[in-house]
Amino acid sequence: QVQLVESGGGLVQAGGSLRLSCAASGRVISINAVGWFRRAPGKERKFVAASTWSDGTVRFADSVKGRFAISRDNAKNTVYLQMNSLNAEDTAIYYCAAGSLGPTILESGYNYWGQGTQVTVSS
Repeated sequence: QVQLVESGGGLVQAGGSLRLSCAASGRVISINAVGWFRRAPGKERKFVAASTWSDGTVRFADSVKGRFAISRDNAKNTVYLQMNSLNAEDTAIYYCAAGSLGPTILESGYNYWGQGTQVTVSS
């Protein structure tokens, strides 16, 4: 089993930045990729970004390309989502997920999910 805990959400003004963290524990060795998804109010959960655990191969949704970045600290078993130039459309609950597959955009590719962290961007 793998446990994931997100942190770093909060309220930020449009144009601002936030960094989310996803700390993994448990059978971390089974993780090949970590993904970030978000659920905006009244909408379905959508893919945001993903990274492999080992070599840092990344994927981003078109809506966040050039604004968001992923980094990882393998020693801390933590993946970060740096979010810049935030706008109101980025308001959502952000979830991290981990799985044994590659950095897929599909929710079904991840076996473990965190509880989510709220990001609110005020305009």
